[in-house]
Amino acid sequence: MVKKKNEEPSPCCQKYGVPIYGASWVPAKTIFKNEKPSIVDDDEQQQQPETTELTQLSSWLLFCGGGGEGRSGIPNSLLLSQFDPTSNSLSPNPMSRLGTGADLPYRMAVHPRGEGVICSFPKSCRWFEWDAPENVETHKLDLKSSEKILTQLEDVGQQLTMTFNFDGSALAVGGEDGHLRVFKWPSMEAILDQIDEKATVKYLSFSSDGKFLVCLASRGPCRVWDVSSSKIVASLPKESDEVFGFCQFSQTKDNREILYITAMQGKGGGIVVWDTTSWKRIGSKQIVRDPISAFSVSADGELLAVGTIQGDIYITNSKMRVQTVIKKAHLGLVTVLMFSEDSRSLVSTSLDSSARVTLIESKEEQNGMSIWVVLFIVLLAILAYFLKSRGAI
Repeated sequence: MVKKKNEEPSPCCQKYGVPIYGASWVPAKTIFKNEKPSIVDDDEQQQQPETTELTQLSSWLLFCGGGGEGRSGIPNSLLLSQFDPTSNSLSPNPMSRLGTGADLPYRMAVHPRGEGVICSFPKSCRWFEWDAPENVETHKLDLKSSEKILTQLEDVGQQLTMTFNFDGSALAVGGEDGHLRVFKWPSMEAILDQIDEKATVKYLSFSSDGKFLVCLASRGPCRVWDVSSSKIVASLPKESDEVFGFCQFSQTKDNREILYITAMQGKGGGIVVWDTTSWKRIGSKQIVRDPISAFSVSADGELLAVGTIQGDIYITNSKMRVQTVIKKAHLGLVTVLMFSEDSRSLVSTSLDSSARVTLIESKEEQNGMSIWVVLFIVLLAILAYFLKSRGAI
C-alpha cells in the first residue's frame, strides 16, 4: 500500500537561507573515535556501553551551497546541522557555519573514515577537516579549512561529481570539461586520467569492493572502468530516447551486486537495473512522470529514493514498488537525496534553501500496520454479514 504524505510545516524540515547543492550524513562516531584520547584501559573500554552522546553524534548533517559570485547577498558556506530521530526534528538553525567567500561550494564528498571533506569550487577543489571535541559531552562538532593543498585539483575548473570508494582509499572526480580523474587517497597518486572534450562528467559511483567505477557522461554510453587496470570493461548503451541521469551500485539479499541507473524516458523518469557480471539489462521500471533530479540507494539495498524537479520524493523497495510518496516535500527541485548509514533516515535538499529528513518505517512497523488493516477489513466483513443475516441491511 502506497503511503502519500503532503508537505506541512514540520520540525523535520528547515530552511537555512542558502540554496543547497550538496548534502551528506557525517560519520561522527568515527570522527569522535579518531579524536578521543585513550584514558581508559582496554578491559574498561569494552565494558562501557555506547553512550547516548555517541548516538546523537551519528545524526549530524553537512550541507553546502550559496548564492555564487556577485552581490546576491546570499552567503556561500558549509553548514553543519543536527537531526534528532527521537523527536523527528532538524535543528532550526545551523549548529555551525563556515563561509567560503565568493566561491560557491557546489559539490562535496565526505571521507567515510572521518578524515574530512573535499569540496568543489568553480576553479579548484579544497580540503576541509573536522574540528572534533576531545569530550563528546560538549555535543559540538565543527569544520575548519585545512592546510592540506590538493595540488592535483587546483585550477581544474568546475567539478560536477566527486566520490570516495567504500573504504576511502580512492577518490574519483569528474569535471564540466569531461575530465575524469581517479586518485589513491591520501597520497593523491593518479590512478586514472581520461578526458572527453565533447562531454561533461555527470555522475560517478564505485562498486562496493572498489574494483569498478561507473562514469555517466552527458553523451555516449555509460562506461564501466576497471580501476586497477584503468581500462573500460563495459559500455552500457541507452535505448531509443533514454537520457541517463544518476547511477549507483547496490547489493541484493544474496550478496549479488547490481547497478541502478536512472533514465528519463518518453513517459517519465524510471530506473534501469544492470547485472554487474554480464553487464546486461535485467529490468527497468518507470517510477515518476517528471524528470528525476536526485537519487539514492540505501546501504542495505532494501530501498531506493528519487526526487523530482517538482519537489516530490518517491521511496520504493528493491523491487521498485513505490511504498511512500511525499508530494511537495520541497518547493523547488530536489538537489540531493541520501540515506543514512543505518538506512532508517533519508535527507533531502533543494534550491529553495530547505533541508528535510524523512524517517523510514521498519519492516516490523509496516507489517504491524498491514495486520491491523487486514483485521479491520475482516471485522467489517463479519459485521456486514451479521447485520445482513438479521435483516438490518
